[in-house]
Amino acid sequence: MPESNTLSGALPPAELTQTAELTQTTELTRPVRPESIYHMPVASGSVPSFTSTTSATNGKPKDFDMAEGDERGLSHTDSRYARMNRALFLFAATAAVSSINYGWIIGSINIPALVIEECAGGPMTWTNGFPSCIPMSSTLWGLVVGLTPLGAWAGSLLSGVAADRFGRKRMLMYNNAFFVAGALLACLTTSIVQLAAGRFVSGIGCGIAANVVSTYCSEMSTVRSRGFLGGFQQLMILVGVFLSQVVSIGLSKAPLWRVLFSISAAISIAQTLLLLLIPESPKFLTSAGRLDEARASLQRIRGDMDISLELDDLLTTVESGRQSEHIPQPTMWQVLTGKTEIDLRHLVFCALFLMLSQQWSGAKGVMFYSTEILSDRFHLTADEVKEIPTIAQLLTLGIGGIGAVAVIIGMNILDKVGRRSVLIVSSFATSICAALIVVGSALDIGPMVATSMYLFNLVFQAGAGFIPYLCASEMLPYYALGSISGLATSINCLTLFVVSFIFPILDKALKAYLFVPFIVTNFITCLFGVFLMPEAKGKSVLEVVDEYKGPIRFVAGPFVRRKTPSSPITFSPPKVLD
Repeated sequence: MPESNTLSGALPPAELTQTAELTQTTELTRPVRPESIYHMPVASGSVPSFTSTTSATNGKPKDFDMAEGDERGLSHTDSRYARMNRALFLFAATAAVSSINYGWIIGSINIPALVIEECAGGPMTWTNGFPSCIPMSSTLWGLVVGLTPLGAWAGSLLSGVAADRFGRKRMLMYNNAFFVAGALLACLTTSIVQLAAGRFVSGIGCGIAANVVSTYCSEMSTVRSRGFLGGFQQLMILVGVFLSQVVSIGLSKAPLWRVLFSISAAISIAQTLLLLLIPESPKFLTSAGRLDEARASLQRIRGDMDISLELDDLLTTVESGRQSEHIPQPTMWQVLTGKTEIDLRHLVFCALFLMLSQQWSGAKGVMFYSTEILSDRFHLTADEVKEIPTIAQLLTLGIGGIGAVAVIIGMNILDKVGRRSVLIVSSFATSICAALIVVGSALDIGPMVATSMYLFNLVFQAGAGFIPYLCASEMLPYYALGSISGLATSINCLTLFVVSFIFPILDKALKAYLFVPFIVTNFITCLFGVFLMPEAKGKSVLEVVDEYKGPIRFVAGPFVRRKTPSSPITFSPPKVLD
């Protein structure tokens, strides 16, 4: 597959971790250490087929704390099965500052919304050529807010080719130019058009950041660290949302809301300097033929562990990808319609549905518009809105904070309970909380609405909020991952744009019954989890594909007989069926 297809949108690809799984059996055996790639180059013959056999371990992660002697008699461990270490965490955290900036951009618009769009702080005045507010209708405000995810969609389309050309680290540095430009347009705005342009340009930066950060983290991860790093980006986005709302409490008055928007530029400049201190992705360096740099980068990430086997696997992956360029690859349409040797229709449908369901849940509506909703539910007067911070703003602050806590909880229980179970409970609980918001609104009980919104964000972010980002890389083989993940990202961003745009319109039209549509959508997600959702816990990609391949159908529930994966399972280069 061409290298440019390795970036898969907001969904983190897992080529490295997949390769590690595919090239090892699940039996608890000590692998034979091959010659280093620097002494024995990979053959340029046919593309290797990867084989996996199941055993008593049932595909669960292996304990490869393998002490063996090298030629100098020193002990070492296989870096492919390393746990999270300090260096890996710090490098991932530095890259994820872009995700914090993403969260800052989508969260900073919430608390000062009434001050900007309705001039709630008082009549519009001009100071040094800048207006104190930008009055507009709720429809226009929804469009301005929605332009950020629309820009993110555009950014996601640009990020793959650009990051493969310039590298993951350098692309994050270049991408900060979009964050700075968008922040300057927003903080210096004098019109609706300029504010909208600033939000769109910042959105481009968000889309690029989402893709490149997830790619960088996944390319540094191991089998044991992929679960944490898979949810790490979503956690950092929510941290950014929370921080933006904390600062918004003191910067919501005119003209201080301009300073709030400008902070995104300061974050970008600081991150650009920090990025100088972290290594480039070893996979990118290998694909560029810079093997000495790739080895040094990987060694820096893994510390004192032995990286020989991991580096050999990495070179094999890159070499296979280059050889696959000369083999006809299935088109996206052929994958979608099952015209490949392995019918992936059910798994593709699941990957796309999960990214759709994440945004139709209504959670982003809470993130964008909770201040306005709570101001209305608590019947704040015009004079009370001017007294910043209002009760609605303080409650919004708590909603943002609880989301970050929820992701941490979800990341810790996911590998113990399983993806499917967590999704079912999370989406069902989210539907119940949406119903409680409706009841509280209809009965005009403001505290009940606020409490239900807290619970809504908690149960959603603990499962249904971040599981979609993990599943594509756990369910789809390498040759389908790039194109399908790109399509899933587009669906995700465009759905978010639609929800962001129509949310204030629905608020005006449905009033107390605003969350009724989200009762339905979250319950549909719950039913999807019960009957259609594959379970990838403790399984390799090969095992998931073998168990769930075929047309779209019920694969779980009381009336479905679970299929036992066959053994052995093999993947050859993709073939297209006539």
